[in-house]
Amino acid sequence: MTSTSAPGAQFLDPAVLARISSLELRARAVVEGFIQGLHRAPNLGASTDFAEHRPYMPGDDVRRVDWRLYARTDRYHVKEFEADTNTNFIVLLDVSRSMAYGDKLQYACTLAACLAYFSSLQRDRVGLATFDQGVVEYVPPSAKHLRLVLYALDHAGASVATAPSEKTSRYRDVFQRLADSVRRRSMVAIISDLYEEPDDIVAAVNYLRGRGNDLMVLHVLDQRELEFPFTEASNFVDLESGDRMPIIPEYLRDDYRALIRDHMATLARRLGGQGVDYAHFDTSLPMDRALFRYLGARRRFERSRKVG
Repeated sequence: MTSTSAPGAQFLDPAVLARISSLELRARAVVEGFIQGLHRAPNLGASTDFAEHRPYMPGDDVRRVDWRLYARTDRYHVKEFEADTNTNFIVLLDVSRSMAYGDKLQYACTLAACLAYFSSLQRDRVGLATFDQGVVEYVPPSAKHLRLVLYALDHAGASVATAPSEKTSRYRDVFQRLADSVRRRSMVAIISDLYEEPDDIVAAVNYLRGRGNDLMVLHVLDQRELEFPFTEASNFVDLESGDRMPIIPEYLRDDYRALIRDHMATLARRLGGQGVDYAHFDTSLPMDRALFRYLGARRRFERSRKVG
């Protein structure tokens, strides 16, 4: 699965996963610490959804041995099935033009792949939807769809729109449509640069929240979008609309930084007030560090939500 020849494998860097996964994800602090609070650890039991085979271990119920597989392999394996407590985990990944800036889309794909990978270890059904003005690609959640999710992420760069976007509330249209397709309570991770008005973003997210889903809004920005370090006067292009604007950076830097900080603070306050987990990801921060920081914040968020 982490072979460099496999589609999407570049998003699951073995070195990063090894650091995150040390001592089985630090005594399961990531898989269970991250997933716990999202939902209880799933049980594998008697269900109609087959999950996988595993080698027979002393003490296993012999009635679960797959005798047909034994006839072919001369090895004992038992069948495991998805229990009803397993959860859908769906990533909604923004592939609009602005996400192509810097390493933002690559970072977002890596984030999506890591979260899907961790959820699959928990036997969750993982799925993915990439979107721009509409849904570009959709992988329905399934316990067997991690490879399809990685394959779709591998092709996400080719999905980035080339034509300027219309000035519409695309989040509302897309999330309303996706809310109709999410028929059972799910964990939903929205990964985007969130270049839209907070009112529109909150209204769009509420389509999904209203179905009882557990929502994470993961705000991915390039460090240059946060700091605006440019020094030379030039024409700046709005990647979404294609509009050009002559700017002298030193005159606008402080105002820009204040504007972006206010935008992020507003989203954190408005979404948090709706019971939605909001987090910001700076692409200059290594993925393993970014995930550990987020997981700690996620656990604090879950504790505060339970107390509230």
